[in-house]
Amino acid sequence: MSDTMIQVKDIWKEYRLGKINHGLLFKDIQSWWARLRGRPDPNTTLIASDDGRAAGDRFWALREISFEVERGEVLGVIGRNGAGKSTLLKILARITTPSRGLITAKGRVASLLEVGTGFHPELSGRENVFLNGAILGMSKAEIRAKFEEIVDFAGVSQFIDTPVKRYFRGMYVRLAFAVAAHLEPEILVVDEVLAVGDFEFQQKCLGKMSEVSKQGRTILFVSHNMEAIKNLCGRALWLDGGRIREQGMPADVVSSYVRAFSVEIRDQASVNFPEDLNKSFQFLSARVQNSQGVVSSVFSCDEPVVIDTVCVVRRPLQGMYTYLHVSTLDGAGVWDSDSHDEGENPVERLSPGTYRVRITIPARSLGHGSYAGYLSAADSISNLSFDTPGFAVTFHLSDDTTRRGNRRNGFFSTKMQWDVTLLNVSGSQVI
Repeated sequence: MSDTMIQVKDIWKEYRLGKINHGLLFKDIQSWWARLRGRPDPNTTLIASDDGRAAGDRFWALREISFEVERGEVLGVIGRNGAGKSTLLKILARITTPSRGLITAKGRVASLLEVGTGFHPELSGRENVFLNGAILGMSKAEIRAKFEEIVDFAGVSQFIDTPVKRYFRGMYVRLAFAVAAHLEPEILVVDEVLAVGDFEFQQKCLGKMSEVSKQGRTILFVSHNMEAIKNLCGRALWLDGGRIREQGMPADVVSSYVRAFSVEIRDQASVNFPEDLNKSFQFLSARVQNSQGVVSSVFSCDEPVVIDTVCVVRRPLQGMYTYLHVSTLDGAGVWDSDSHDEGENPVERLSPGTYRVRITIPARSLGHGSYAGYLSAADSISNLSFDTPGFAVTFHLSDDTTRRGNRRNGFFSTKMQWDVTLLNVSGSQVI
């Protein structure tokens, strides 16, 4: 008997862009009749994008996707935003159907793709646990047997009989994941939603997924955390432009992804982000500059580096903080900072308007090398994201002050204080 739990054969997924009809009945009938006969739509504008994913008012989110996942395997899915990762998971979770191709999944599929998926705001946490369990196909006796373990894992015992509409948003994540992970599905599908939790809870989630896989259950895990992919997954799949670009051992796939990403972002000293009017807070632009405001991508370790951003607040916010993550171009994290760093948080209660937010990396902190800066803004209580544009800028630091060669090794280049005290022959201090 085959141990293949998920089999995906030549999956394609097409979306219509912007509108669902042509506005005229005869054009809708023309398009319907053309599709029925397998002919091109006469009302589609024939304009294709560079990667071939969009043509007129149609967009191919996935193309020619084929792979298999064995029982007990953890498959990591990586790729930049818009690569098709979430679309693939929604097809696997049976939320949407493919335009072409065939997918076969054996057993119950539990998915955690959105914050509070399947939760009813008027019901209590207890009632939502039973509701979600029933949706996943569990009996009341099975849910009751796991209930205390679910609540303990989520850490919401004090609020379990409170309507979930009164929960902090981060509590949705904890309870939703606890239900999905503890009700023993044969297949668990998890999107990057876990990134909104605090560090301790993320580690609990990763540990639980590892435990679940060792019990013979299958996991599909989408993440931008390359270390989590390498540590948790037995195999990785890299999606790029709706296609599988590479699949294999996680370390190899991650290395290829990071190398390709590094080449593309090597000289981005400034960036403008596409505007999204639905966001309460949004970064509009970012640039890297020196203390005099000169935009550059190359600096000396002896001068400060300023990440200068422009952002907009569209609706009043409370409890917000902004965050900067700095990594090497191969993905190793070396520096984290947020707006709480100097005590009072200057962005916590911003009224609607446009603001400039500057983050200064002090001179003599980071070492010789090339770095990428990533931006995000989140709720300080729940850690849920307001805006996560991700990669923003790159910069390069040079350090020629050492006598041992042309640079100091290591991520950091802080100059240390060296004191010399004369000692006598016996080793005691000379007074």
